[in-house]
Amino acid sequence: MKKSFLLLGTLLCALAMLLGGCGGGDKKADAPKGGDKELTVYTARSESLNNAVIQNFEKDTGIKVNVVVAGTGEVVKRVASEKANPLGDILWAGSEAMLASKKDLFQEYVSPEDKNMMPEFRNTTKFFTPAFSDPTVMIVNTDMTKDMKIEGFADLLNPALKGKIAFGDPVNSSSAFQSLVVMLYDMGNGEPFSEGAWNYVDKFLAQLQGKMSNSSSQVYKGVAGGEYAVGLTWEDPAASLVKSGAHVKVVFPKEGALYAPQSVQIIKNCKHPENAKKFIDYMLSEKIQNLVGTTLTVRPLRQGAKLADYMTPADKIKIAPKFDEKWVSENKDKFTKMFTEHLEKSM
Repeated sequence: MKKSFLLLGTLLCALAMLLGGCGGGDKKADAPKGGDKELTVYTARSESLNNAVIQNFEKDTGIKVNVVVAGTGEVVKRVASEKANPLGDILWAGSEAMLASKKDLFQEYVSPEDKNMMPEFRNTTKFFTPAFSDPTVMIVNTDMTKDMKIEGFADLLNPALKGKIAFGDPVNSSSAFQSLVVMLYDMGNGEPFSEGAWNYVDKFLAQLQGKMSNSSSQVYKGVAGGEYAVGLTWEDPAASLVKSGAHVKVVFPKEGALYAPQSVQIIKNCKHPENAKKFIDYMLSEKIQNLVGTTLTVRPLRQGAKLADYMTPADKIKIAPKFDEKWVSENKDKFTKMFTEHLEKSM
């Protein structure tokens, strides 16, 4: 009887091997990389933007998205620390100017939707995909600045604003870095490393009185909460606060705003590269670009995308003179090094 069972077991196992293997082999090992319905996104974007894109992506594709939300500096450090074994698939944070020196952390991908984007916001690097834009702005507390003129960077040197300006760390915050860059371009007449530009930075740092915000959100929250009179931030959270009825207003600096694109990147050697590509394609799609442009406070970059009436028309925004994002990205370390030197000198 035992021999019969052994013979039967052997025959069944042999049949199983022919049909797909015997002995509990891992089927996933033979599956194409990224073939399962999962994606992990590291994001530093706002909750409203994350929800609009990610929830619709899950609904339309059936791909489950694991979301990790943190500041730009934190998520970039996380990607770098996991380089040998990436746990994320997408980094949705920063821009080419912020991330160019870390290009080795990402893999090349140009979406087929790229041809539908505005010509100046197409993926020419193959690594950084421009998706939306958050122009640099000033958020102003209207209760604290009733009779005060705040129209541009020159107005921030008003003695009445000493100690009442919120500003982040340009070394770790992409929004603060962009604010620093546009400040230098504007106050240096298009020459960010000119003496005049950095003389302004010294005066601006004196206005801060040694106070620097630890995160991007502390800037606009601090202004809305009355801790600061004005802050240097980006349009999305500032316009959202205006929309919600907070006693703040959005000011595009009269000297010029930085209309830089915020990008999305596929993490090199990620576990779900095909799903990551689908995510980028979806983000650039007409559906999502129109949805974001008409319901949120972020600017779409697709040609012909719709924009809500409560957003400042693009033709009303002056652009910073001579801004060159590629050149800025190539010189990012020089910007941050000089800022750190001037900051230390101001202490």
